[in-house]
Amino acid sequence: MIDLSKIKTYPLKERKNKAGIRDFVKLCGKPEDYEKLMGIFPDILAVSNIKSCVEAIRKSRENGKPFVLMMGAHSIKCGLSPLIIEMMEKGIITHFATNGASAIHDFEIAYMGETSEDVAIALEDGTFGMAYETAHYLNDAYIKGAAQNKGMGGSVSDLIDEMNLPYRDYSIFYRAAKAGVKATIHTAIGTDIIHQHPGCSGEALGKVSHIDFHRFADTLSELDGGTVMNLGSAVLLPEVFLKALTIVRNLGYNTKNFTAVNIDMVDHYRPRVNVLNRPTSGGGKKLFLQGPIELFLPLIVHGLFAKMGLEFGQWK
Repeated sequence: MIDLSKIKTYPLKERKNKAGIRDFVKLCGKPEDYEKLMGIFPDILAVSNIKSCVEAIRKSRENGKPFVLMMGAHSIKCGLSPLIIEMMEKGIITHFATNGASAIHDFEIAYMGETSEDVAIALEDGTFGMAYETAHYLNDAYIKGAAQNKGMGGSVSDLIDEMNLPYRDYSIFYRAAKAGVKATIHTAIGTDIIHQHPGCSGEALGKVSHIDFHRFADTLSELDGGTVMNLGSAVLLPEVFLKALTIVRNLGYNTKNFTAVNIDMVDHYRPRVNVLNRPTSGGGKKLFLQGPIELFLPLIVHGLFAKMGLEFGQWK
């Protein structure tokens, strides 16, 4: 059996990163004139779907129904965290669900304001994912969370809060906890760099992620009339969504009438069938926006804030 105790690590702050808060979207004050902005585009295809997405989320929230955001980790590296935080704090996002990689990027942003190593170069000499602090603190947080019967998302927010990290205001998990928004993490063993380290506990990962799966299913029990968006997750979140939705339907909850949105560069199989087609086959609506998430999400959020009469907070 391979011996992980011999793994060689290095200090996180020695690593060169490809993304940081310097690249994040800048928000301040009132959103731009949404109607004027959208007026420069033809009202067809993707533009029409953007407007339909804005209206679906607006109606869901104004009627007291959930807006569930599922996303892959790429959204953080693309600088979208401030938009997600703003939507949580303004009561738009009611549940944030993501994968284990998002926790890694979110923690590193809070820890040093940067994230995203050069995988191709680091893979050559086996240093990919071997920064000490990321694995040490997150693995410890999940072990502690499991002992306290906490979910994976709550374990991350507690860690960032307790460490009083310098860039914590850019952390989705930290701000979700402050805003009282459910934030859940759905991981798979072997998918994340922290699983490469000897301090990783499969038992703890399984427990905290399973707790979050139950919390996610609980949210979906109220999805009728709401909206769910999958932002750039090609496999994991669509699969988790399908299983959690099956649970609540099996238990007799009415979850037929909701809007499902998928946004990604590529028309992947699982989001298409597990988020859009299968869940809405008995009712509801589906919208697909194919293109860069870093372009579509700012347009959608600006539209929401304009339609709902909201203003952005102050961001550096």
